[in-house]
Amino acid sequence: MKGKILAAALSTSMGLSALTASIPMGTVAADSAATGKVIYSTDFEDGDVSLFTNRGGDDTTELSASEDFASSGSKSLLASGRSESWNGPAFRLDTVCEPNTQYYVSAKIKGRYYTNAMLSFQYSGTDGKPKYSNLVQNLNGSDWITVTNAKVSFTEDMTDVYVYFEGGDGDMFIDDFSIVEVPAKPIEEDIESLSDVYAGYFRMGTALTPSDLSSKSFMALAQKHLGDSVTVGNEMKPDSVLDHEACLAYFEETGDDTTPQISFSAATPVLNYAKKNNIPVRIHTLVWHSQTPNWFFKEGYADDGAWVDKDKMLKRMENYIKAYFETLEKLYPEIDFYACDVVNEAWLEDGNPRQPGEQVSGSYEKSAWVKVFGDNSFIEPAFTYARKYAPEGCKLYYNDYNEYMDGKLNKIIEMATDLKEKGLIDGIGMQSHLDARQSLSASFPSPAMYKNALAKYAATGLDIQITELDATIPENSGTQYYDVQAEYYSAIFDAIVEYKDYVSAVIFWGITDDISWRASQRPLIFDADFKAKPAYYSIIDDVERLEAPSTQPTTQSTSDGKEPTLLGDANCDEKVNLADAILIMQVKANPSKYTITQEGAANADVVDNDGITNLDALEIQKYLLGLDTVLG
Repeated sequence: MKGKILAAALSTSMGLSALTASIPMGTVAADSAATGKVIYSTDFEDGDVSLFTNRGGDDTTELSASEDFASSGSKSLLASGRSESWNGPAFRLDTVCEPNTQYYVSAKIKGRYYTNAMLSFQYSGTDGKPKYSNLVQNLNGSDWITVTNAKVSFTEDMTDVYVYFEGGDGDMFIDDFSIVEVPAKPIEEDIESLSDVYAGYFRMGTALTPSDLSSKSFMALAQKHLGDSVTVGNEMKPDSVLDHEACLAYFEETGDDTTPQISFSAATPVLNYAKKNNIPVRIHTLVWHSQTPNWFFKEGYADDGAWVDKDKMLKRMENYIKAYFETLEKLYPEIDFYACDVVNEAWLEDGNPRQPGEQVSGSYEKSAWVKVFGDNSFIEPAFTYARKYAPEGCKLYYNDYNEYMDGKLNKIIEMATDLKEKGLIDGIGMQSHLDARQSLSASFPSPAMYKNALAKYAATGLDIQITELDATIPENSGTQYYDVQAEYYSAIFDAIVEYKDYVSAVIFWGITDDISWRASQRPLIFDADFKAKPAYYSIIDDVERLEAPSTQPTTQSTSDGKEPTLLGDANCDEKVNLADAILIMQVKANPSKYTITQEGAANADVVDNDGITNLDALEIQKYLLGLDTVLG
């Protein structure tokens, strides 16, 4: 088939000189796509490779049509002369694809002697700087390897958007490359909302990444079932927030290398979504050994610099946490940042700190925090600074995985109890990355083990949040173990419900199996077609529907010191329309599910200045209909 394109020709330069480490934001889809609009397709039989480029800058890759190998026909694209693993063929997406739309990328790849590759994604954020993530990793073997339906998308905030192949430094061959628009699929509107089922128990939320926002079906599921809370999946972690270039520039200008510079450009799409839809945000995470750049711990922020001492690192930590919270409050005063994972994954399963050291490719378990401090003594100052600078109402958590294993569990309780006595911590985050496996008896942790952990954490008197819930079945087993998974999820939720008075939120780490970080083990409760799996039904079947708590959301009238910015603008989108009246009625009817910011409450209080009521919603509607000419 001759290569064809259904949009404008590609630009031929990327201006990129380096690749940074990243974490997967997508995977190979589990099933083939239904028929969708073909945006671009080529088997290179016409010898045309002009729509592909190398990655610019120092990339030495040369691209040509070759007859050395071909998956189909007689030709393929050859990427030769590669001198670094990040070198390789790239295809620009934003000149042929539309923002806020999902696409499938499919291709076949082969190394000349052995294949060691991955399919990756890059874009420039609102700060103009490139960002990277891996779409499909571990493309290894001696023959052609097929990538089928890797999902990719971008938002209007992103520019210079590419997919590219990287890995190794030998010759690389690409064949049968295509980009197909993902066809829209309806969700099941006739099933109960998880948020509604558990409204009387705890928040139900999920993690989102910018790529998720482009799937209308995915976001419809999120809004229907898990709309009480958003966690930004990767883009609020230290490596996405710490701005190396800005840190170096500030240091050069001032001589101060204790005031890290930060940017939330990578998180902007998800934070804007939360703002627009008035969804509270769970911050993940401030202090972590992983996904924190090594230069953050080095003199002058140099990759090869000497390790800083503890005193300097404490100054950096405080200024980083201060800037983190103050920047969020400045950029997003409307968002309720209701919880924050201050420290993440500091303890090993035996209850000891991590080994000291830096993050290196293929080994991410060592801790630079321990390298600088000598132990886990960095935890208390992290909470001290977080308590000092966190927004009002933002609760502080320690978060960890395998949190049900005795050594780690006991150490977390010891640490948390000490922090609680000092007024520094509000709760414990149980990540809950679980394994249902092939039978309930083989599951890990067992439901009894998980319940035991809940009981022990509850006994501390601290709040508990389930922060990253998923539960795998055996890899590549299809639907064979769905019933086992359902039984396991049911038992886990039974335990959580039993301790509902201590649990304030249950957050799933994703929504559909196909884009989970553990996609091959299908760990979530909706499948790739956005259909509810047996696990969904198992966690709603015997749940008593409790009335949502009657407590009202925090409001603040103008007489209490909060001045309105625009009367009637309850959702703080800088205009007054029917959505503002609807939000007021939602908050009054179901305050556990719908919240309003203090600024929004001040704006919404248009009648009598006595706190928001349904009369305010009525007054806004009368104003919109022209029955009243002014508000307030």
